[in-house]
Amino acid sequence: MSDQIAVPKPKPYTIELQFNPLYECLNSLHTYICRPSYKKIDLDPSWAKSIEGQLPAEFAERLAQTGIDAEWRLIVLLVYCCPEGTPEQFVQWIEQMSIEQLEQLIAQHTSLPTVSIARLRSRILILFQQWNQYYFSQIDPQIVQGLQEESQYRQDMLKQSNDLSIFVDEVTHGIVFEPQAECKRLILVPHYHFKPLNIIYAYNSFMICHYPASLHLGDSSELPPYEYRVLRALAEQSRLKILKYLYTGPRSFIEIVRYLGLSKGITHDHVTKLRSAGLLHAHIQGETLTVYSLRTQAIQDLPYMLMNFIEHNDSQ
Repeated sequence: MSDQIAVPKPKPYTIELQFNPLYECLNSLHTYICRPSYKKIDLDPSWAKSIEGQLPAEFAERLAQTGIDAEWRLIVLLVYCCPEGTPEQFVQWIEQMSIEQLEQLIAQHTSLPTVSIARLRSRILILFQQWNQYYFSQIDPQIVQGLQEESQYRQDMLKQSNDLSIFVDEVTHGIVFEPQAECKRLILVPHYHFKPLNIIYAYNSFMICHYPASLHLGDSSELPPYEYRVLRALAEQSRLKILKYLYTGPRSFIEIVRYLGLSKGITHDHVTKLRSAGLLHAHIQGETLTVYSLRTQAIQDLPYMLMNFIEHNDSQ
């Protein structure tokens, strides 16, 4: 009998918490570009319409034609490679980089796609100069301050955490990042504009996850959007069936579709609402979602969440 060679398991990621204003500038621009997603996020279409009225017509048209594509992934990569932390500094850094330097930097972290780096550089300068001028430089300072405080709070939690998988689950409201041999770092970044969704980018040796920060600037007498979303997600029979089905173990999306007997579109809508409410684990390999499982702890916490809101005295 021949000896079997043991294949070593990939090591878990090292975890980092990062935040600077440039990251939320990127995220707010991403949110504006993804206007069709507004039914899934806390911001509503009126946010985009109010901004559109402030933009020069040519820039508004450029954004209308911008998509979250292969070039956008390169833009995200360059944002995270920038040694500085503001939109203005990022623009200056890109201006100082030659085409050859940008090509070499990109090639260190991902396969260089067949795009014009010169055109990409020009696109970055226009996007970030004008987006910062007409929108991001004027946002409520509480947003950036709140995200900075969130990042510091999570960094302190990370230092005290004995189980990194539980830590990541709590921060991201249910993402499970499966280890991969080539990926060594997981960078967690709080965001405000695209809540409650996570935005994930995978490169050669690291992954970035923009996670929804627990930052609520609205009326304190009302249930925060995230907690209200939990209650709404449960008020539907098909979603309750999904929870019961996942209690038996992890399932792929296709298995959930077959179990419900509904269309992929309707099933996807139900699953998205449960994910947005933090009631499911989404298991991720790279940028690929493989299976869903039940986030049991979140369901067990429901009575405490509701009683905490009911017992809170806003007059104090």
